[in-house]
Amino acid sequence: MGKPLNVGIIGCGAIVAQYLASFRRLEDVRLVAVADLDAARAQAVAAEYGQHVRAVPVDELLGAPDVDLVLNLTIPAAHAEIALKAIAAGKHVYGEKPLAATAADARKVLDAAAEAGVAVGCAPDTVLGTGIQTARKAIDDGAIGVPVAATATMVTPGHERWHPNPDFYYVPGGGPLLDMGPYYVTALVTLLGPVVSVIGAASHTRSERVIGSGPRAGERIPVTTDTHVTGVLVHESGALSTLVMSFDAVATHSENIEVHGSLGTLAVPDPNHFDGEVQLVPLGSREWEALPVSAGYVDSGRGYGIADIARALAEEAVAEASGGAAGRSAGEARANGELAYHVLDVMESLLDSAHAGKAVEVRSRAARPSPVPLADLARAEVGS
Repeated sequence: MGKPLNVGIIGCGAIVAQYLASFRRLEDVRLVAVADLDAARAQAVAAEYGQHVRAVPVDELLGAPDVDLVLNLTIPAAHAEIALKAIAAGKHVYGEKPLAATAADARKVLDAAAEAGVAVGCAPDTVLGTGIQTARKAIDDGAIGVPVAATATMVTPGHERWHPNPDFYYVPGGGPLLDMGPYYVTALVTLLGPVVSVIGAASHTRSERVIGSGPRAGERIPVTTDTHVTGVLVHESGALSTLVMSFDAVATHSENIEVHGSLGTLAVPDPNHFDGEVQLVPLGSREWEALPVSAGYVDSGRGYGIADIARALAEEAVAEASGGAAGRSAGEARANGELAYHVLDVMESLLDSAHAGKAVEVRSRAARPSPVPLADLARAEVGS
């Protein structure tokens, strides 16, 4: 696909290891620099990765002429600030979810990128893996008939049991919806299309939580945000998705996602993972049958959304050079900024609905991303 896209990472926290593992496999992406407010942490990442990756200050990375795209792995509160600085420096941007702390800030990022002529992408790219994409292909091929409804369920008693510094999960901007919702809502939009309205309800059962591990074990922290959120998403297609996101419930027998159609039901694997088995019960049967892997990036991981952007940029360049219209544009990369903005808008609208006690229109729209053919980006394509 031509010259690799050179990437510089800002933010070298725990999640960076998963991106590094992917970058070692990907042909379309080359890591050249890393930066962090803690210089020692950036130096450790550069040394561990090797291959001539340099650790530099943040401003130096933003100005580096050999950095094509900035991977923004900072905390959510800093996502917009770093993205805007990267865009001002003429860099493409890809960020961890959410795109910004608020939809208003996310819109500023997208508007700045449009004016600068650079691409914006955002996690989660888990939906590009074989799990969600095999389910999508089954839906598109008519395996369940007309999609009618979906359920999406994520319950856990809370992250304070294992996270040594869980405070940010329990303040505004946190909670189960904004923490885990991006995986589920992005999957639902990928499977069923954009959302036009929502109606929700929310609660929290405890005013404080007790940290269960690390040097702060036993410390009590306040809870100032909703820790159980449920609602219905009305898709443009007419399908209805019921969403349950909880830091209050203990466990569930429910599938992560089920999609119900006029001719069958699909059990969809965990949208926080890239693979997993898709199962189908056709109308007239009571038996679940496992579907063969039929779509998606094989053996993928965090960072494959960046490789998808690299391929879209390459396709756009070829089309421009040849004067043709074939291939995707950078804005049509699958883990794109408009999709991330729509997902954030859906989640904010759901919380607004929960607090107002009435249905709320979702004003943004994002095109359902194009399907991913069965392919292995680390080697050659194995299907189409």
